[in-house]
Amino acid sequence: MNKREFIKVSGAVAAGTLLNPFMACTSKEDSQKEEETKQGATEFVLPKLAYGFDALEPHIDKMTMEIHHGKHHAGYVRKLNAAIADTKFAGMTLEEIMANVGENDTAVRNNGGGHYNHSLFWSVIAPNAGGQPTGKLAEAITAAFGSFESFQEQFTTAAKTRFGSGWAWLALNAQNQLFISSTPNQDNPLMSNIASEKGTPILGIDVWEHAYYLKYQNLRGDYINSFYNIINWEEVAARFDKAMA
Repeated sequence: MNKREFIKVSGAVAAGTLLNPFMACTSKEDSQKEEETKQGATEFVLPKLAYGFDALEPHIDKMTMEIHHGKHHAGYVRKLNAAIADTKFAGMTLEEIMANVGENDTAVRNNGGGHYNHSLFWSVIAPNAGGQPTGKLAEAITAAFGSFESFQEQFTTAAKTRFGSGWAWLALNAQNQLFISSTPNQDNPLMSNIASEKGTPILGIDVWEHAYYLKYQNLRGDYINSFYNIINWEEVAARFDKAMA
């Protein structure tokens, strides 16, 4: 480029900058926001964990958490976004998808359920947790099951006896009554067109083998017993209050 061409190009750039003073100072953050807008506001994303992968040890090991969150859950999110594109589910919230999905919506049912279930699961477990609930949730558990110990027994049974892969739930029905249920695969009580017992889950345990097999192998009962040490009862109580409201 000779001197005359350089002056011409430089002048054009300067003029463009004067016409649009933000063009020359577009930040990386602005570009990222623009790209996110192109992708669409309804695209689901993998939620970040509120704790480290090793924070739940010895109850759930680091490698299981890395694979469970970074591979299995991430896969459900990716496949859900693909499954809902250009369908009636596009633009719905995750809860709306759960309420409207049917038995024949296989990809949305499996991957939408996988995303919802795991998102709930990560939030209702935490390091330095466990113990027993307090306040209104504790009262509701006693009213529904007779005692916290009876709740534990029934919840454990639901999780242990779920044949194959699935989940066990503590949920609140339309009459604001707590109940325990289990569902196959990635189904959950929010799926009103599918679930035999319908309601809003406030606690769930994943009993797919990928949730525990690296540490517990075939001893699902040991995994379930250990799960009580990491239940985040404050989060469960918050979900209970929201569902009651």
